[in-house]
Amino acid sequence: MTQLAEKKKPLIILTGPTAVGKTAASIGLAKAIGGEIISADSMQVYRHMDIGSAKIMSEEMDGVKHHLIDVLEPEAEFNVAVFQKMAKEAMGDVSDQVTEVKGVKLIAAKVEDVDMEGIYERGNIPIVVGGTGFYIQALLYDIDFEKGEENTEYRRKLEISAKEQGAQALHDRLREVDSKSADAIHANNVKRVIRALEYYHETGMQISEHNETERGKKSPYQFAYFVLNDVRSHLYERIDQRVDLMVEQGLVEEVAALKARGCTREMVSMQGLGYKEILDYLDGKNSLEEAVTILKRDTRHFAKRQLTWFRRERDVNWIQKEEFGYDEEKILQAMLAILKEKEITD
Repeated sequence: MTQLAEKKKPLIILTGPTAVGKTAASIGLAKAIGGEIISADSMQVYRHMDIGSAKIMSEEMDGVKHHLIDVLEPEAEFNVAVFQKMAKEAMGDVSDQVTEVKGVKLIAAKVEDVDMEGIYERGNIPIVVGGTGFYIQALLYDIDFEKGEENTEYRRKLEISAKEQGAQALHDRLREVDSKSADAIHANNVKRVIRALEYYHETGMQISEHNETERGKKSPYQFAYFVLNDVRSHLYERIDQRVDLMVEQGLVEEVAALKARGCTREMVSMQGLGYKEILDYLDGKNSLEEAVTILKRDTRHFAKRQLTWFRRERDVNWIQKEEFGYDEEKILQAMLAILKEKEITD
């Protein structure tokens, strides 16, 4: 007699472009189903970076438990591998608590962040919320994006080459051996360019080919993937308003404090939208007006890239806000109906 396959654990993704309104929608959904939120935001993970990251404040959480907020100092390097392991730990999908990933020490901000019991053990459903599609994909499909041994000596040679010859020259080397990766990775993202070259050097295989194979995996979770979206003109208007509000709330002062702390533009944390633009203003490269204009433009471009990413993903449920008359309750009910259909909730 054949045993019935064990039912997969539930997982909900709620994503969308920046400024679309993911935070409010996620709180409503979490309260409706007994969910806990895991932030899939590459900046909200950092302490002291509240305004520029549009970080959710404790009063906005409305009693909903959040994870991966304020758990790293700005000097730490946050990447997809760190996110994947921290998210699994929060879910209770790993056996041991993660305290360090590739030399990155994880700093708990609150007592509840170090619970040995995960979301599943508490009988709740994890809701992954944020706009970093790369992180979401890694967790959802349990992807190993960077298999292969690290070669410190070869990496050091590439780092020296980048400093002496420039980032573009290093990117040109990548294009010679892996054009797909060169198309996907910006020349200024030296760390990822080096990793792709290092992977090719160690394995003889293009990292883009490896990643493509990994993306073909089936998810180990019973999941629902929601993408919240809005008409472009409305979304861009919200982006401009958000940037203006950030400046009013003290974005310049926040970046100045980070600079005084010793944070530089080379750090992963300082490469986020809002931080590098204001750093240029503080360094005298632009006026504040120019910095704000550039920030609005770059954020709009970022939102466009996010949507391009989500359109490539599989099994996505698009939630167009205008189709629901911007009624949050109707949007919530539509998501709940899909969750019931997918047997994630009763």
